[in-house]
Amino acid sequence: MSDKTQVVVVGGGYAGVMAANRLTKRDDVTVTLVNARPTFVERIRLHQRVAGSHDAVVGYGDVLADAVRLEVATVERIDAAGRQLVLADGGTLGYDYLVYAVGSTSAAPVVPGAAEHAYALASLEEADRLVPALAAAGPGARVTVVGAGPSGIETASELAEQGRTVTLVAGDLAGPYLHPKGRQAVLAQLGRLGATVVQGPAAVVTAVTTDAVQLADGRDLPSDVTIWTAGFAVPDLAARSELSTDAEGRLRTDETLTSVDDERIVAAGDAAAPSDLPFRMSCQAAGQLGGAAADTVLARLAGSAPAPAAVGFLGQCLSLGRGAGLFQFANRGDVPVRAFLGGRLGGRAGAWLKELVCRSTVQQLTWEARRPGALRYPSFVADPRRRAALRARQQEAEAPDVVAVA
Repeated sequence: MSDKTQVVVVGGGYAGVMAANRLTKRDDVTVTLVNARPTFVERIRLHQRVAGSHDAVVGYGDVLADAVRLEVATVERIDAAGRQLVLADGGTLGYDYLVYAVGSTSAAPVVPGAAEHAYALASLEEADRLVPALAAAGPGARVTVVGAGPSGIETASELAEQGRTVTLVAGDLAGPYLHPKGRQAVLAQLGRLGATVVQGPAAVVTAVTTDAVQLADGRDLPSDVTIWTAGFAVPDLAARSELSTDAEGRLRTDETLTSVDDERIVAAGDAAAPSDLPFRMSCQAAGQLGGAAADTVLARLAGSAPAPAAVGFLGQCLSLGRGAGLFQFANRGDVPVRAFLGGRLGGRAGAWLKELVCRSTVQQLTWEARRPGALRYPSFVADPRRRAALRARQQEAEAPDVVAVA
């Protein structure tokens, strides 16, 4: 039996692959990545898979370090007391340390008819169900995209650029993350592509049928294919395993990404809730959190105290079809600022930058596979408002109780 430390990473997305690669920094560690499918999914390209402009998958051999063993399996439960995973096929997999990086998926829609008649787009399997539906409907089909976050905007743009009749139902506001100036540029580009955007207080979907989307103001939008991109959720593996989670099901951790229940379990990516202040779900945060989770494990193995995770955001990058894009800049607190790259004059530059970002996310994993520990973010990138909020919370917890005297 091996005397090496066994580290298992659950989840093979951006966070999980980054963590697995960095963990190979030590020769006395055996790293196993457990994932339900045998290929890495470029989730930020799924709208391209639907449109046929990119397949959105990469072989794990291209992004995983040679020393990482890939186990294609589904995890049913984490047995924290026994330090093992219970797999769907009835087998088990033991660990000394576990990195929980299960990511996120489509939120189950509560709108009547949405689950039956709309197509989600947060996973490879969901994208592959949508592709034949669009093909069967034909190029003249009326397509309605519900939800105007990045996935909704990018999907609507990609399909409209192909000449399809596309309506984007945005709810209160299209691109809620964007600065008003950036939002204006996005709406203008959608208009140039021929997409219709429905937004405002009445643009709330109340029902989905086989051929229409019903809104709160009584309107029926004809829809041959309805695509649902409104909201994300995390898998319930942590909750099923009786680990502490927040209200959304993310694993609760401290600032070093260590589970509040077990120091042998460390979380990364969309499914982590450090200090009950989770970071914005994004590949931008996932890669950084994956590296930080691995650093926490490596620090414990070295007998040193793990450092708090430092996550920096640059903003949000959107593709608006193949010929245009937008990069919305943000401050260190992940608050969008007035500056953006895109619009009528800068759209091609925005498209180039978006493609560069998509390629670089995969390239970063490859770099980390070759030189574990190469990609590091300095602590000053961390959000100063987050640090202030954590200090205030600590001071409040340490403040002595004041007893009123009559």
